[in-house]
Amino acid sequence: MKLLVLNGPNINFVGIREKGIYGTEDYASLVTALETKAQSEGHDIEVFQSNYEGALIDKIQEAYHTGVEGIIINPGAFTHYSYALRDALASLEIPKVEVHISNVHKREEFRHTSVTAPVCTGQVVGLGLKGYALAMDFLTGK
Repeated sequence: MKLLVLNGPNINFVGIREKGIYGTEDYASLVTALETKAQSEGHDIEVFQSNYEGALIDKIQEAYHTGVEGIIINPGAFTHYSYALRDALASLEIPKVEVHISNVHKREEFRHTSVTAPVCTGQVVGLGLKGYALAMDFLTGK
């Protein structure tokens, strides 16, 4: 299966920022774990991070043309207000799973609303970096 993992703003700073919320494992170890898991299960995976909304939208549109079969996305702060990202996700008729490292429902009020979740197949929230592996398992039918 061909998978795309998209990470929005500041996700590249896991292990650096707010360790009490996001943990101490760094972004490079997340990428390595996802690539290792995908390879061991026979899947093709691309992991992409950007602090720029347009770059994420470009990757989603590229996914349409390159035959991506499933998307895992942690939109970061774009979760709460990016209708452009939401519309890009809605344009693809493939399974998509939104992932959040922290439990956004136990945090500040503004984090409780996701404009992207309604166009995703499912959501994994508050399970740390393990949420990405669980999202991959769902997409690959494991």
